[in-house]
Amino acid sequence: MRSLSLNYELNLWNDASIFSIGVDEVGRGCLAGPVVAGAVMFDWSKSDEIHKLADAFVIRDSKTLSRERRRSTAEAIRSVALAVGVAEIGPIEIDEINILQATLKAMKNAIEGASPPPCEGGGWGEVRVLVDGNQRIPLLSIPQETIIDGDAKVFSIAAASIVAKEHRDALMEKFDRDFPGYDFSSHKGYGTKAHQAAIRSIGLSPIHRKTFWHG
Repeated sequence: MRSLSLNYELNLWNDASIFSIGVDEVGRGCLAGPVVAGAVMFDWSKSDEIHKLADAFVIRDSKTLSRERRRSTAEAIRSVALAVGVAEIGPIEIDEINILQATLKAMKNAIEGASPPPCEGGGWGEVRVLVDGNQRIPLLSIPQETIIDGDAKVFSIAAASIVAKEHRDALMEKFDRDFPGYDFSSHKGYGTKAHQAAIRSIGLSPIHRKTFWHG
């Protein structure tokens, strides 16, 4: 299994000197825990470093990687990326504003958290956000482009999905210790049969999304 091609973003850089920020979310369909968004910005003027990352690690949709591979790959992405942002929207707010608005808010916050270091001689020039899916992010001041199945097509979006999933998996493992009996470390909050059986037996925990449970 190989990394996604870098060509799409290299072409943006070579044709128009555009710095791209890939953004993706994880946990949207879970019964428990936050929705988490990741944003990753690479310096495409240093494409040799990014090619080395792509050769040494598999940068593609996070769901295709094992947990151990995701962990090491997320660390490598952070070491090479120009900027990385991660944002969470918790279950209480998800219930208040709905999961779509929570997801878009998490994406916006992650992008705003991916602030690159100061650039000599001014700003970073033109920046474009590449969003996984077909929903534009409201109130975002940076130009954006939506890409359906972006985490299976665009390098930076895949990198963002890996960073976000690794962050969320670690959170759910912590919640497993805080709220025993649900096995959050195994299913990560998704609605497996075992998870639903645990809810029926124990009840909802403080991290469950109450609007998602109809059992």
